[in-house]
This record gives sequence, structure tokens and C-alpha cells, in this order.
Amino acid sequence: MSESDSQSLQNLMGEWTASLAELLESMTMQRPGVRWQAVTGTDAEGAVGPAADLLWWEQAFQFSPEALVWVGAPRTTWEHAAALMLKAAGLEPDSGKDEGVEAEARKTWQEILGQWLSMLGRSVSSLLGREVLCASGAEHAPPSEPGEWAVVSMEFPDGTKTALAVTFSATLRSLLTAPPAVGAPDPDIQAQPAPPTPGAKTPPTMELLLDVELPVSISFGRTELPLKEVLKLTTGSIVELNRGVNEPVEILVNHCLVARGEVVVVDGNYGVRVQRIVSRQERLRSLH
Repeated sequence: MSESDSQSLQNLMGEWTASLAELLESMTMQRPGVRWQAVTGTDAEGAVGPAADLLWWEQAFQFSPEALVWVGAPRTTWEHAAALMLKAAGLEPDSGKDEGVEAEARKTWQEILGQWLSMLGRSVSSLLGREVLCASGAEHAPPSEPGEWAVVSMEFPDGTKTALAVTFSATLRSLLTAPPAVGAPDPDIQAQPAPPTPGAKTPPTMELLLDVELPVSISFGRTELPLKEVLKLTTGSIVELNRGVNEPVEILVNHCLVARGEVVVVDGNYGVRVQRIVSRQERLRSLH
């Protein structure tokens, strides 16, 4: 990953690496400092070691078999992360069984990677304007030693410093860095169905779908409380939400954000006046 890569790809890497800190904090109870930098092969070896010595994971995505990402970790990285996660879960490994310890550590590391790569899929979805899901992955090194890497450095609160190597396939990089074609329609507009032509007959399949009932709900806001605070709730307790009184509320259809609006009263009942239909990217992000 070179410095000449588009700003969108650099933003993607920044968002993805930041999510790694949050993920590790939730899984290990330790939040590491995380940063990334674009490097060449020789510089990467100084940070993470030779490519041949790394534990590689190859991840594919459903929208293109050639869209691949590889994450390589030296033993110190995956062993430390796995040990912290197992300790946080109260499942410290038996140090007397070396083979079993290594197998458990590799399995635990794959679980961490799976969660992190799913977050990458969601970030790519937002960038491309379409849903991107992870396909099958495997322990597999890149077909040739990468010339361009992204090195993700981590420093845990216990003082341990580790690193990861990340590289994208040429296909994935070109998809993420390609500028939109001149005159190409906006993906949000494409995603909206065309208005029906007056007098046109509705297709039979659509007629069946038009009678399908979907749950519609209104979100006034959310919050998180420690369990000890939840147990203190009684009649008359006030729970403060993360939304101001003048901010628009969210309209959810089948748990997916579709619009925002203002609260109104209609014949003594609460209602919501739609003020804005959200974009496709916002709908995708609401599913995260």
C-alpha cells in the first residue's frame, strides 16, 4: 500500500485499524494503541519479520473471488493476543501441553481475525455503496512476497509491542481506489426504485410483495448502562438518551434505518413526519 493510494483507501485503513483497538478491548479487556503506516517489503520485515515467518490469513469477499486481503502476524502477536483473550474469558491455557496451547492460540487468533475482517467488510460496504460480505478464508500466504504492505503497530497497556502486516490484492486495491466514472449515476439514486408510470400494471410478483407486513418502529435514542445501574431502575427513574430534544428521530423498518423525521401529534396519538430519506450507505451502516 503506497503513499500514492487514494485518500479513500487511506481513510479505510484508518477506520479499520481504529476498529481493531475497540475489538481487542472488548475481547481482551485491554485497549492497545494502534497505528498503521504504508511500507515497502524491506521496511516491513524490520517491523514484523520476513513474510515467510508470519502466520498468514487469506480472506476473500463474496462480491469478487479476486478481491482478497492477507493479514500476517508473527508468533509474538497472535500468541499474545490469544493469551489475553483467553485470560479475559477465565480460560488460561495449560502451559504443560505445548501442542494444545499452540492449537488453542491459533484458533483464538482466528476468532479475533474473523471479527476484525467482518469490520473491514462493513467499511468496504460503505465505501462501495453495496453490501460486502466475507467469504471463506484460510491460513494461506500471498502468492508472492508483497512489495507494498500496511504495517499495523500495537502497544498494549502491559507494555507489549506487537505488529501485523496487511496487504490487498491488486483487484481489491483497484476497486477501492478507482475514481467514480464521469457521468456515472449516483449509487443512492440507483438504489431508489423508479416511480411507477401512471396506468402501468404492477407485476404479479410485486403485487404479492406489496401485501407483506413489515414492523415499523421509531427510535428516540439509545444509551448503555452498567448492570448495577439497571438493577436500580424503579418507577419514576429517568434514563437519559443520547439524542437531543430537537434532533430528528429515526424511522426503522424491519430494524433497518430508512428515514429521519420529527415527532408530531395526530388525533391524540404520536406520529412522525418524515423529513429525510436516508442514503443507501446510511442504511448499510445501520445494520452493523
